[in-house]
Amino acid sequence: MAGSERDLAADYEWAGFGGRLTFGRRPALLLVDIVMAYLDPTAPLFAGTPAVLESANRLAAAARAAGAPVVLTHVVYQARGMDGGLFYEKVPALRCFDAGSPLGAFPAGLQADTDLVVTKQYASAFFGTSLASTLHALGVDTVLLGGFSTSGCVRASALDTLQNGFRPFVVREACGDRDPRPHEANLFDLQAKYAEVVSEAEALALLRQRT
Repeated sequence: MAGSERDLAADYEWAGFGGRLTFGRRPALLLVDIVMAYLDPTAPLFAGTPAVLESANRLAAAARAAGAPVVLTHVVYQARGMDGGLFYEKVPALRCFDAGSPLGAFPAGLQADTDLVVTKQYASAFFGTSLASTLHALGVDTVLLGGFSTSGCVRASALDTLQNGFRPFVVREACGDRDPRPHEANLFDLQAKYAEVVSEAEALALLRQRT
């Protein structure tokens, strides 16, 4: 049957989507672009979802307690976006991340001295960075993900998590977007094709099991 004639989730399952990935033995937490550009109401990228930061802080504390690596990403562009290519041209709001902009900074309290910080210029945390090599060297097999935005950099990073051989687990409450419709649509698609979408409570329980 077509999707209009049955429940959407059931239709995808009937078509062969929606398999399940098991949580691995060596997780890491990847928090994508949780920076002031998405948290400051005066910024063009403001997402209006302060609960994402609260969830990310709880996850980071749990990951550190479990001895799991915590990775934070941010975006920095050289003068006039010379290293941003067509992405910088396509999305003028990315000028928020020109070098020196306070909107590219992490909010107070998010970063710990033990965290790994990855600087990127494109949507995925893996594209053009050494993140995959670093995680492989650390023995990581599973990546919990959160950050901004669900439909952009989180989705791209989750896809590349899978394509680089790690098990992606996207934490629903730790992701945000400027509108709930792309947020929910992308979480649905990630769950169907590329990742496991879990609640914060599930993610915390999985981390506690490895403490």
